[in-house]
Amino acid sequence: MALVYIIEDDEDINELLVYNLEKEGFKVKSFYNSIDALKEIREKKPDILLLDIMLPDIDGLEFCKILKSDEELSDIPIIMLTAKSTEIDKIVGLELGADDYITKPFSMRELIARIRAVLRRHKRYSSKKREEISIGDLNIDTESLEVKVSGKRINLTSKEFKLLMFLIKNAYKVLSREEILNNVWENEYDVYDRTVDVHIRHLREKLGKYKECIKTIRGIGYKWECGNSHL
Repeated sequence: MALVYIIEDDEDINELLVYNLEKEGFKVKSFYNSIDALKEIREKKPDILLLDIMLPDIDGLEFCKILKSDEELSDIPIIMLTAKSTEIDKIVGLELGADDYITKPFSMRELIARIRAVLRRHKRYSSKKREEISIGDLNIDTESLEVKVSGKRINLTSKEFKLLMFLIKNAYKVLSREEILNNVWENEYDVYDRTVDVHIRHLREKLGKYKECIKTIRGIGYKWECGNSHL
C-alpha cells in the first residue's frame, strides 16, 4: 500500500484529496504547511508527494528544490498541484524536478491515474535487477538509481534518470522528441516538445563533461554519442 503525503493549505481540497485517496486504498498523511511536512518527510519518506505551489510558508517550488538537493530525499516522486496553468509555469515545476504537474480544478480520476503512473515508473526503476553501466568515469547503478561522475554523486530526478537511461540504451541512434516523450513520459498528459528540451538542458547541467555526449539533432531531437574525448 503506497504512502502518499499531501501538502495543501486549502482545507477543503486537502480533505477531499485525503478522502478520495484513502477510498482508492492509499495510505495518506496530509499537511497544511511545508515546515511540518519537511519534518515528517525527514523522519519517514513517502512513496509519493502531492505538493501545492501556493503555500503559506515555503512555497511549493522552493520546497521541491529543497527535496531535490537533498541526497536522502531527492528520489521522492513529486506531483505538483497548482492553480497556475500556463505552459511556462508547468515547465518551471518540471525543471525543478517534479515528476508530474496537474492544474486546479482537476479530475480526481485523472489525478489518481497520474499517481499510479508515477508510482509504476518509480517502482519499475527501483526494482530492476542490478545493472552497473560505466562510460569512462560516468558510473550508473540501475538498482540504487545512483549516478556518479568522477566518483562524485549527482542527484537526478526519476525522470532525468529515465531520460538518461533511454538515451544511453539507444546510443548513436537519433531520437525524435516525440519518441522520447512516448518512452520517457509514456501516457502522461500535458507534456510538450519543450518538456524534453528542458529536461535535456537540466541533465546536461548535471553531467559535467559528459553533457557533450548528448547531441542536439536540429529539427528532430537528440542522440547519445560519447567519443574517446569524453572518457
